[in-house]
Amino acid sequence: MRQNMLPHLTCILFTGATLTFAATNDTFSILKGPVISKPGCASKCRNLTVPYPFGIGPGCGIGEWFELNCTDAFDTPGAYLGNIQIYEISDNQMRISNVIAKRCYGRTGEEMWGNAASSNISVTTFSYSELNKFFVVGCDDLAVVDGRGWRDFSCGCVTRCSSAENVSGESCSGRGCCQTSLTKGLQFYSTALATLNNHTYISSFDQCGYAFVGEEERFNFRGASDLSDANFTQRVLNTVPIVLDWAIGNLTCAEVKNSKDYACKANNSSCINSDTGLGGYRCSCNKGYEGNPYLDPAGCKDIDECADPNLNCAECINTPGGFICINSPPPEPSKKNSQFPVDKVALGTGFGVVSLVVGITWLYFCLQKRKLIILRQKFFQQNGGFLLKQQLSSEEGPMDSTKIFTAKELEKATNNYAEDRILGRGGNGTVYKGILPDKRIVAIKKSRVMDQSQIGQFINEVVILTQVNHRNVVKLLGCCLESEVPLLVYEYVSNGTLFQHIHSKEILSWLSWENRLRIASEAADALSYLHSAASIPIIHRDVKSANILLDEYYTAKISDFGASRLISLDKTEVTTLVQGTLGYLDPAYFQTSQLTEKSDVYSFGVVLAELLTGERVVDVGRSQEHPNLTGYFITALEENRLFQILEPRVVREGSLEQLQAVAELIKRCLCLNHSYLILSFA
Repeated sequence: MRQNMLPHLTCILFTGATLTFAATNDTFSILKGPVISKPGCASKCRNLTVPYPFGIGPGCGIGEWFELNCTDAFDTPGAYLGNIQIYEISDNQMRISNVIAKRCYGRTGEEMWGNAASSNISVTTFSYSELNKFFVVGCDDLAVVDGRGWRDFSCGCVTRCSSAENVSGESCSGRGCCQTSLTKGLQFYSTALATLNNHTYISSFDQCGYAFVGEEERFNFRGASDLSDANFTQRVLNTVPIVLDWAIGNLTCAEVKNSKDYACKANNSSCINSDTGLGGYRCSCNKGYEGNPYLDPAGCKDIDECADPNLNCAECINTPGGFICINSPPPEPSKKNSQFPVDKVALGTGFGVVSLVVGITWLYFCLQKRKLIILRQKFFQQNGGFLLKQQLSSEEGPMDSTKIFTAKELEKATNNYAEDRILGRGGNGTVYKGILPDKRIVAIKKSRVMDQSQIGQFINEVVILTQVNHRNVVKLLGCCLESEVPLLVYEYVSNGTLFQHIHSKEILSWLSWENRLRIASEAADALSYLHSAASIPIIHRDVKSANILLDEYYTAKISDFGASRLISLDKTEVTTLVQGTLGYLDPAYFQTSQLTEKSDVYSFGVVLAELLTGERVVDVGRSQEHPNLTGYFITALEENRLFQILEPRVVREGSLEQLQAVAELIKRCLCLNHSYLILSFA
């Protein structure tokens, strides 16, 4: 079994390297015990200290994915798990060898070198840490990272620059280097790297593009010198590891505590639940103790605080888990002052001090509360609160039910934005589940940033979106303007996203051909309404299966208007900064920045292809020539291989005429010259 599973723990690109790390914020209490490994097991492999529950060799770890191989079979001798080198193990994390995607071009644009990169640890109980970022380096490059784990994840970024002088070091801000965050709990990722113009205009100083995931603190972008550095790949592999969060099993502390497999064996140890969303737990020595909590029974030893030279005590007594500090007694009063009423003065002074402390504390909290009220009033005004009130009071109809929520109401509704209330994270922000006082369940979107110069436009768009009233569009219920970044409150849609259902590992009986057609029809109807029937045309700008929600009856609802733009009735297009999701993004919009309704039509065509094939929009494992679903689908259609790439259930349940008609519609949606389609679905 072990030999069959090990090949799954691989990376597409591997290069041996020896990393040297600076100090980190990790804790290494697990290494401080007198014994850190199982009896008869080695505790070191070259420069790596390996504490239990990890071990070197069979039987030395708590499970097969905790058993490392100390070998010199690879280019770099060291400790390996599969073919992944382990560099460092701390109380809750480990650092491993990296992989990097790279594409290089000649001066006339021909591709000289190209490889993708991915990493898969899905057979383990480990996951990629939030300490990692996704980096893209180059001046004519875009890349997407596609991840799977507790939540599926897809994100990307674009780097552009016209000359070496435009590239500054240290910051990955989009010129020469860009970066984006990863979500917690991922166990697989793949990267797809592409170019806009094959580096033909910048080949004098930049002939290659790179994409990789790595620890943010370890990567230092050096500017234009990195773009021409022939050893850039090796430098990244040598200095930038991938950080993993590790945990034992997939059960919580409460579920495993009375089991014989419970790993917290040491006295004076406790259990900590993993926060990755994948389940599992770790062990920790109690406060005042240090060592290895996984070893029985004396893995956690008492810390002798009295040995600390910086301790300011006249006499120190060490106790289990703590210490007693005895200071020198005050000098005896002289006979001359022996009649002075010391007890009364001390008692009066004590009452005075207590009263003063209580008064200062009360005053402090009053000032803090007043400060918070003033700050919220400032944010309300700064975020256009008075303008929105004025707009709402001058309108009638659907906006009568629109509410301006207070910050306190939404904090209570989300239990202070607790982690377990998170419904999802996206490029525009985080969505929380909220429960209002009237027991209504809502979705509360907390955006990442807000451009203060766009406040007037934001308020105008909120007013327009509150007037959107369509059964297939998620309803905006109100907003909160008392925080630094405005919060939007939407109706709650309970059955997840279309993306989750299409790519679920389970067989979903409801996702029949008939229901796929219905969902496509409902989404098309919603987009047609936004483009033409709303009071002011609305371009969604980020149509994708992850933004199509399904209610309890599996009715489709278009959501997430974080990137949307309103278009004046006298305009057919508007110039904007490019926003959207790679794979779904309209190439014409990407190249020209000219946004029209046709950009939504293109993205809708990608969703249709996703519905028919069940394929991911970007998948480097599918084909080196066509990692993008668009090219994969169109090529198959042109080569009369359509039925080979469709999901088997779709082929079984759909008629020949229906499948050909929908495939032709997809082709028209994806056509780059954009012969505009009225979104109707028979």
